[in-house]
Amino acid sequence: MKGYVQVYTGSGKCKTTAALGLVVRAVGAGLRVYLGQFIKGGDYSEIRLLRARFPEVTLEQYGDGDFVRGQPSPAAIASAQHGLAALNSALHSGVYDVVIADEAPVAVKAGLITEADLFALIDRKPDAVELVLTGRDASPALQARADLVTEMRCIKHYYDAGVQGRKGIES
Repeated sequence: MKGYVQVYTGSGKCKTTAALGLVVRAVGAGLRVYLGQFIKGGDYSEIRLLRARFPEVTLEQYGDGDFVRGQPSPAAIASAQHGLAALNSALHSGVYDVVIADEAPVAVKAGLITEADLFALIDRKPDAVELVLTGRDASPALQARADLVTEMRCIKHYYDAGVQGRKGIES
């Protein structure tokens, strides 16, 4: 099976959720998945589920859960660089059929990794591996390199009315 490059981007909700749907579909088809999350760190509901019930999925987080504002800390940069190396390793390991780089465009925008780093992942992707990059602000150049681009666009969001993230729905 030929693998493609997918990008889920935009200001709307559910980019990671769409990738998680792909994880479920892939596992159901007998595929093995590597999910690497930039910036994120934490015990979200979906993380607990994947770790407890999906041994076909390797999940790693490359952050402490704090959104990067201003200059990223040396620790945040080091974590992202470790994540980039881990993604590259997973992509070329021969173990995984699907590799997901969650929040990769956000990591670029935050200065944790470079867009050239993402281009290198794409350019060296083995033919049989599906590579999925999720996160808002995927550049036009990154979108041009992808085979599939889906934009989640926010029309209306209850966050604007002050609703906080709810367990099982947003976290």
